[in-house]
Amino acid sequence: MSKFRVIQFNMQFGRIWRETDPDHAPIELEQTIAEIRKRDADVVLLQEVEQAQPGGAQVDPPPNYTRLRAEFPGYDGYFHYPKADPRELPFGVGLAILSRTPLREQRHWDLPSPPIEFEFQGNTLTPTDRLLMGAATTIGGHELFVFNTHLLAFFMLNSSSEMHEAQRRLVLEQIVKARGAALIGGDFNVRKHESLVQQFARAGFRPVQTQEYTWRRRPYVLDHIFYNSELRALDHAVHPTPASDHHVLVGEFEFAAAR
Repeated sequence: MSKFRVIQFNMQFGRIWRETDPDHAPIELEQTIAEIRKRDADVVLLQEVEQAQPGGAQVDPPPNYTRLRAEFPGYDGYFHYPKADPRELPFGVGLAILSRTPLREQRHWDLPSPPIEFEFQGNTLTPTDRLLMGAATTIGGHELFVFNTHLLAFFMLNSSSEMHEAQRRLVLEQIVKARGAALIGGDFNVRKHESLVQQFARAGFRPVQTQEYTWRRRPYVLDHIFYNSELRALDHAVHPTPASDHHVLVGEFEFAAAR
């Protein structure tokens, strides 16, 4: 097998989309599970797997990830929280990779956030650090390294990652080290994504798509799958879903060496 399917999905810890009041919509992990199952992917990249707890507490074992592993017994899995921080806001945290083939060489890297001040519920805060994770696997005799990330939404802080490029630079420093076929999915949280695409292109990674919006709250392309020259993108689709405030991005690939 030289062809494989990847899905990229910010699952918003199972909070469904409700147009009239998205911030108070119920959490229904069953819809997340159904969405993942429907796409029948070989590799699943997830962000905001868990809901942040008061004071930055990190529940162990992580409940949503534990449920996902039980629902998908045919997949290997790797999960990691970002660095624990009492400043964590009550949104989504934690990255996961699910793979039909065994994962190995699991690793993660902290992505420090700059001390930009912002107001939240009457308090002046600074953002917590973000995360990059990765693992190797073998698909049809071909080696593949997959990365997963969730960067800071600078546009929510009246700033931009063009002004604060450290997280993007740290991600690139790691993914270019991958030997052979590699891809990275994630919620890159870049509103004007053209600069992100150009930056990754200079490092040898191209996106599967840049035209269709992937976020319901604003017409932004925040979610991406980038891949290097050892892979060929065969197809892609953006699937709107009521299971999150993000859509599901699907990419179909084959190994370049397979032809």
